[in-house]
Amino acid sequence: MASNDNPGSESDINGGDAAAASSSTSKVGETPTQIQPFRMPTIEEVRAQEVWNNCAVRSVASGVMGGGLGLFMGLFLGALDNPIMQDEMTGRQQFIYTAKQMGRRSWSSCKAFAIMGLVFSAAECVAEKARAKHDTTNTVVAGCVTGGAMSAKGGPKAACFGCAGFAAFSVLIEKFLDRHT
Repeated sequence: MASNDNPGSESDINGGDAAAASSSTSKVGETPTQIQPFRMPTIEEVRAQEVWNNCAVRSVASGVMGGGLGLFMGLFLGALDNPIMQDEMTGRQQFIYTAKQMGRRSWSSCKAFAIMGLVFSAAECVAEKARAKHDTTNTVVAGCVTGGAMSAKGGPKAACFGCAGFAAFSVLIEKFLDRHT
């Protein structure tokens, strides 16, 4: 039976205002949400945050993580390499060749990703501290510095293309991950 059909119901007595007011504030059986009090960080939390805000610490951590990623990528991609003369090689020779190739590839990728992570993180942190802003411009600057540094051996033209390419890639990743909103 609807509440309007029942004579003497709350909506008839109060003109329907009480039922409308109670239904707009909360649902039946639901407790109102409590606002949690603000908790001040402990001394240990403040110190940990200060350590992590140090550009050197952040850069070294990114370099180590980049090196680890490069190591695993090199191991995986090195295992996929097939020897050119695999028809003439025994199983043991193929295994040894693949193991050596995995080692070479993983060490090379480890160094490249470690340097890339270190330079990118250092450039982004320095740009962020200098500008006192946390936005996409820092990512563009860091991408340009990293791309230019990684391709500087190829000359100024390669450094310019590396700068532009890595900056564009960094912005795409930034937009995809949507870190700065």
